[in-house]
Amino acid sequence: MSYNDKKIPLIVICGPTASGKTALAVDTALLLDGEVVSADSMQVYKELSIITARPDEKEKRGVPHHLMGIIGLEESFSLADYLKLAKQSIADIYSRGKMPILCGGTGLYISSLIENIKLDENASDPALRTQITDEAREYGIMKLWHELEAADPAAAAKIHPNNEIRVIRAVEILRSSGMTPTEHNRQSRLEETPYDAMLFEPSFRCRDELYERINKRVDIMVQKGMVEEARGIYLSSDPATARQAIGYKELIPYFENAASLDECIERIKLSTRHYAKRQLSWFRRMDGITKIYVSETDEYKNFLKNIQNTIAKSKKM
Repeated sequence: MSYNDKKIPLIVICGPTASGKTALAVDTALLLDGEVVSADSMQVYKELSIITARPDEKEKRGVPHHLMGIIGLEESFSLADYLKLAKQSIADIYSRGKMPILCGGTGLYISSLIENIKLDENASDPALRTQITDEAREYGIMKLWHELEAADPAAAAKIHPNNEIRVIRAVEILRSSGMTPTEHNRQSRLEETPYDAMLFEPSFRCRDELYERINKRVDIMVQKGMVEEARGIYLSSDPATARQAIGYKELIPYFENAASLDECIERIKLSTRHYAKRQLSWFRRMDGITKIYVSETDEYKNFLKNIQNTIAKSKKM
């Protein structure tokens, strides 16, 4: 993709957890005089620092990071909230002559932003969402998924029945707007994106390399105090939001004396590997991503060179 002078240039570094996105984003920011905007649905919460592997000041190396640790676990935070704040951050960074760099692994956030998805606020009804959530608890999520499938088979095919949040949101759109989610999504993409996005994904020839990195990172997170952080949340509030975070929910059996710590840590590793698979599937469906293959011994030493080459070629087009 070539740079368009009428659009905001945006470097996007996406990919699965533990693939090295943060280090690449910081190196890119230092090279291009940029600032990082997070695209991680869990790193926005103040209390989830170690659990979400949020970079500390040493890892940031002086590069400003936006949309990290900005709200409490008891506060609601929607896709619409994210898009509003991310657009503001990107515009502010660009207005100061800096390069905005979007970095994260939440595919829905990234694709919605760069495709300039327009969310219909009228299709968001908190009271209706509560009602649908109650139905899911009473009758099971499959009942709602079948309602969606009957009205919009295409949308249902893209949402796994176990993905309760997305099923509830799709049924909410269906009931509140009278419009199928597929049509709602089509209309939300009618306005052209304001971004000239270039997408890069740290990748691996062998998936086992990624899985090994995941396992090692979980061990490091435990050493840094992940269990203590999770215990503090569990004892103070145990909010529903935290129960969505990998690294917290798996530790609850340990806190309740229902499983050993070792068993729970292994479960965290397994859950993280499964999450990485879902991330890989999401990014495979996105167009225009330049994969940068690395090995553990190379330690991403070719990343910046590849990015520089890709950007240089893009500017000549």
